[in-house]
Amino acid sequence: MSEERRGYLYGLAAYVIWGFFPIYFKLLQPSGALEILAHRVIWSVVFISILLAAARNWRFLARIVRSPRLFGGMSAAAVLIAINWGTYIYGVNSDRVVETALGYFITPLVLVLLGVTMERERLRPWQWAAVAIGGLAVVVLTVDYGRLPYIALLLAASFGSYSLVKKRLKLPPAEGLFVESSVLAIPALAYVAWLTAAGHAKFGHVSVTHSALMIFAGVATAVPLMLFAAAANRVPMVGIGILQYVAPILQLACGLLIYHEPMPPARLAGFGLVWIALIIFTVDALRQRSTPGPAAATAEPVAALPPR
Repeated sequence: MSEERRGYLYGLAAYVIWGFFPIYFKLLQPSGALEILAHRVIWSVVFISILLAAARNWRFLARIVRSPRLFGGMSAAAVLIAINWGTYIYGVNSDRVVETALGYFITPLVLVLLGVTMERERLRPWQWAAVAIGGLAVVVLTVDYGRLPYIALLLAASFGSYSLVKKRLKLPPAEGLFVESSVLAIPALAYVAWLTAAGHAKFGHVSVTHSALMIFAGVATAVPLMLFAAAANRVPMVGIGILQYVAPILQLACGLLIYHEPMPPARLAGFGLVWIALIIFTVDALRQRSTPGPAAATAEPVAALPPR
């Protein structure tokens, strides 16, 4: 099996797991979003530490310590994924699962825009059309919601940026996630300590099942992120963008079929525009990848640059 095909399998597994996250995070109530986020960080560090200790693989830390640029990149990735995690938890537990799904539908278009703004790539005409339709969809949804769909936009911006940073750094999955989680661990521990001292912590005070699920959040967080990092190191960004559709389709199904969130006609029209944009983008990307010659290579959006 080729490395690229292996990467697609890793990515598919990651997105299927993420697709069912709404069910998991609903089970963590009545803990608030920040408490859940803090425990995700803490138990992710614990889980990854066990994996690295078993593999006796700590030499990568010396490389990171010797490279301020690399550590800075990992710190930036940590902040971006914390924003993404926190926003997603808040969206799910405030009954906005459909809007969180919208965020991940928009993410491929954000990846295209990052290719233009950060990687100085040129879009093909159909890609510009997809981006324009996606922008129109945001306008329609803003009118429907009566506000900007800020949860969706923040999820798309944070995860798209995180994807680009991970693509540039090219660190092995476990090592990269360990550093990211470790950067966040001190503020996470401080928040949990304060919450416990103030008597507001739910962890350990709801049920044994609730506490076990909070602890398992570290595994549930680490496994798909490791799979995603492994995919990002093997798959072109256009491939990551296409795989991205799996998770929001499953999340949207959870929001509509399990939690019965509303989907009025105007909102459905906004989602329809997003799906049209994604179809145009996907067909154009697949057509371009199937075209031999140098043009196919240069037209790929968000092509990662080597670390520098």
